[in-house]
Amino acid sequence: MAVSGSTDFELDVAEYVEEAFERCGLEVRTGWDLTSARRSLNLLFADWANRGLNRWTIQQVTLPLATGVSIYPASELTLAVATVNSFQVAETLTGATSGAKCVILSALSSSEFSISEPTNGTFSVGETIAGATSGASTTVSAVVSLSPPQSTIDILSAVIRTGTGSGQTDIAISRISRDAYINIATKNSSSRPTQFYVDRLITPSIKLWPTPDNNTYTLVYDKLTRIDDVDNPQNTVDVPFRFYPCLSAGLAYYISLKRAPQRTQILKAVYEEEFERAAAEDRDRASLSLTPSRDYYTFIR
Repeated sequence: MAVSGSTDFELDVAEYVEEAFERCGLEVRTGWDLTSARRSLNLLFADWANRGLNRWTIQQVTLPLATGVSIYPASELTLAVATVNSFQVAETLTGATSGAKCVILSALSSSEFSISEPTNGTFSVGETIAGATSGASTTVSAVVSLSPPQSTIDILSAVIRTGTGSGQTDIAISRISRDAYINIATKNSSSRPTQFYVDRLITPSIKLWPTPDNNTYTLVYDKLTRIDDVDNPQNTVDVPFRFYPCLSAGLAYYISLKRAPQRTQILKAVYEEEFERAAAEDRDRASLSLTPSRDYYTFIR
């Protein structure tokens, strides 16, 4: 007998919900059942984010650095305007109506800036914004979306990139803690950044030290992002096929807490087993090389 030759098996949200209800010994009967299960599924994704189980959502971000600017959004923020002509990198933009302020990090096109996170409010469509250094002005074409940085869970690693082409060099920078960052006495010193601190607020940001001393540096980093939300039963799920069993088991466990408490214990055990198996598979398979430190060796002649 011939095999199917297909490898495109995929469940939509409604099918995951049906599978989970069956494991609970239940049937999906009303629209409220779907709504409740969809909410549980999104909460399950939040649990996976806390456990670090979404390596397939790692994204690499390239962010140009600006002279004298040490704080950057965890993902590129864009500001659409009528024109970017005459403005300067690293100058502050101020909204005439909203009073919101941001710093220009780079010009992405003839009508779009890469900016720092706005402070003192948000820019409104149609308002005039002016540059503090150049004196140039333009109008805002679209509201700044904070969704890209807010979807960031964590920063995994980062480098400072200099040069281009065959002359490109990536220099690793180290991550430091909140305490280490706040105890830096010379936060305004300027040089090539060597350290970064991730301020994990609602809108996460990256704080560099030292402050960049020119506009030629580029920050390149890998970030862990949120799994896409489930909004309706027809959606498919932002999960690779090897995690289908873990997702089905986790949703069944979550639903049992509300609808089938007599099955919660067994469903939790199944979920944790599936999770452990999926987590063990979702890892880097790189060679590990350990080099002992010689700092504490005593050489006897």
